[in-house]
Amino acid sequence: MSDLLIRSAAKLSLLLSPILYVQGRRLKRTMPRLPDASGARGGLAPGGTPPLRLLIVGDSAVAGVGAAELNEALVGQLVQNVAARTKRAVPWQMLGRRGITARGAEAMLMDAELSFAPDVVVLVVGMNDVLQMRDPSAWRSDMRRLLAAVRARCGSAPIVLAGLPPVGRIPVLPQPMRAVLGMSASILNGIMLELRAETRGVRFAPAPPLARDQEKKVFCEDGLHPSPYAYARWAEVLGGAVLASCDDVRAAG
Repeated sequence: MSDLLIRSAAKLSLLLSPILYVQGRRLKRTMPRLPDASGARGGLAPGGTPPLRLLIVGDSAVAGVGAAELNEALVGQLVQNVAARTKRAVPWQMLGRRGITARGAEAMLMDAELSFAPDVVVLVVGMNDVLQMRDPSAWRSDMRRLLAAVRARCGSAPIVLAGLPPVGRIPVLPQPMRAVLGMSASILNGIMLELRAETRGVRFAPAPPLARDQEKKVFCEDGLHPSPYAYARWAEVLGGAVLASCDDVRAAG
């Protein structure tokens, strides 16, 4: 990731900080607070052997905000997608908490009681770091610590990093906040690509593209979190990355 781009984004954020502060407070005051999706935080999608044990860790997208039930949120649709494409049983566990950052995800994972040793770990973090305007260099360190925590808890299991969505297209964000946060999300996606290159067993899965006529379909009623339709598209992308990670393990073995 270009240091020049990072410095330019930092200067722009500093210049616009009074406006961004006011817009952020207004948004927090007016945006409806939706509940997490209901449903068990772990389970088993039936199928054949050998099972493919899946651990999903992350923020409100993992908690399913924007969907009523977990089976129509990201985790539920990802599990079903992987089970259908592999014809294997998928024991799964999710660790999801709204508002969590990469640093918070590390603490959550280290404190969690895991139900099994996962075959693949999916990390869905970064959106709250964008919203909090986390310094990119600090976030890179946070992500390295999170990846180290995965290795400490899950051994050599492949890791899938979920790319951040096109934040610059989120309708509820006013300008110039939308543009600034969109730039920040692009920078953090670039950092994830760097981490993929420097860390063995890590894959990066970009968020699905957003066509110009899809904004009303892909965001839920608060205008920020994904809708069940968006979760389904995202699950397809992440499901492909999970399968590719399994192929990588077989090729290496």
